[in-house]
Amino acid sequence: QVHLVESGGGSVQAGGSLRLSCAASGYDYSTTSVGWLRQAPGKEREVVASISENGDTTDYADSAKGRFYISRDNAKRTTYLQMNNLKPEDTGMYYCAASQVSWATILLSRYKYWGQGTQVTVSS
Repeated sequence: QVHLVESGGGSVQAGGSLRLSCAASGYDYSTTSVGWLRQAPGKEREVVASISENGDTTDYADSAKGRFYISRDNAKRTTYLQMNNLKPEDTGMYYCAASQVSWATILLSRYKYWGQGTQVTVSS
């Protein structure tokens, strides 16, 4: 059974940073890409960052480019999202998700499993 557990969320002021972590178990972690999804209040869930199965390639939503950095450690079965220069519009629930493909993709339909999420709140 696929199990994804996020951690690292919290409340920060605009301009601050947070690092999210996602521990994966129950599937062949090193063969699929992983994404970080965000659901802001009143908005649809979106993929903000994705990393390929071996970590060689990444993809980001325009809103995340230059501020968010995704990485993974296959030996630890853990994926990270470093978020810098946070803005109030980054507020939302952040989910780690396992895709059905090996390449990095910000296409939401590629993601089948996700965790319970971790809340990020950015105040102005």
